Amino acid sequence: MPLSAAEIARHPAALSNVQEQAKALIHIYETSPRLAAVFATQQRWLLAHVGLALHFRRDPNDRRTEMTMARFIEVVRRNSVASRNTAEAFVKEMLHYNIAEYISASGDGRAHPMRVTAGTIATFTGWIYAHLRTLDRIDGGTRLAAFLDQPEMLPVLQPLIADGLLASNGVREPGQTFSLFIWLNNGGIVMDWLMSGIDPEDVHLDRIPTGVISVSEFARWLKLSRTHLARKLHDAEALGSIGWVGQRGHSVMWVSRQFFDEYMAVQAAKLAVVDEAFEACHSALKDR
Repeated sequence: MPLSAAEIARHPAALSNVQEQAKALIHIYETSPRLAAVFATQQRWLLAHVGLALHFRRDPNDRRTEMTMARFIEVVRRNSVASRNTAEAFVKEMLHYNIAEYISASGDGRAHPMRVTAGTIATFTGWIYAHLRTLDRIDGGTRLAAFLDQPEMLPVLQPLIADGLLASNGVREPGQTFSLFIWLNNGGIVMDWLMSGIDPEDVHLDRIPTGVISVSEFARWLKLSRTHLARKLHDAEALGSIGWVGQRGHSVMWVSRQFFDEYMAVQAAKLAVVDEAFEACHSALKDR
C-alpha cells in the first residue's frame, strides 16, 4: 500500500529525509540552472509535468497523440494550470532553450509535433530519484532499486505523477506563506534552501532558525534580483512567517512553525502522489 500524506508527515524522520531530498534538488539546480528554472514556480512546475506527460503518452504510430502546442494548451486550460498565453509562452521558451524540440523541420503552426529532449529527461530523472529515495528512507522500501532495474517505468510513471499532482489539493492549494513563495522565480528552491538548514532539534520552536544570514548572498546564489527577493521576504515577514534572530542581515533568519508546517504538508502531499503513482506503475508493469 502506498504511504498517505498523513503517514509521511508524522514519520519521526520526515524532516531529515525531506532535507536530504531538498539538498538533492538544490544540487540539480546548481548543475542545471537553466533546466531547473523550468520548475521555478509552481505554475511552471505543473506546466513542465503536463509537457512531460504528453511526451511520454504519445504513440509514434498515431499522430493524433503527438505533443503539439494546441494539445498542450488544451490540457493546461482543462486543468486550470495557466492561461492560453502563459502556456504558449512557456512552450516557446522551452523550444528556445532546447528543453523541448520539434520532431521534424517542417510543421503547421500549433499542430507541429514536439518532444522533450533527451537531456531534459535525464535531468528530470534525478527528480524521480530524489523522491523515490525519500520514500524508501521513510519505510525501508526498495522503490528506487526497482526503478533503476526497470528503465521502462519512467514513461509510465511520470504521467501518473502528473495526473496526481494536478488532482492534489494538498499540492495545488498550499498555505498562505508557501503560496507567497511559489510565485517567486525559483521560489521552490528558496524554500528548500531555508528548510534544509533547519536543525531537527529546533522544530518545536515557534521561531525555527535556518542557516541563512545574508539576503544578498542568498539572491546572488539563486541568480535572483536582490530587490525582488527582499520584497518577497518582507511580505513573508509581515505575515509573521520569517524574521531575524538579531539584526537583519547580521543574524540568522528564522521561519515560523506555521510556515514550516505548510512546507512539510506540501512535501508530504507530493511524496504521497509519487508513491501512489509508483504503486500503480509497478502493478501495471507486472501485469504485462
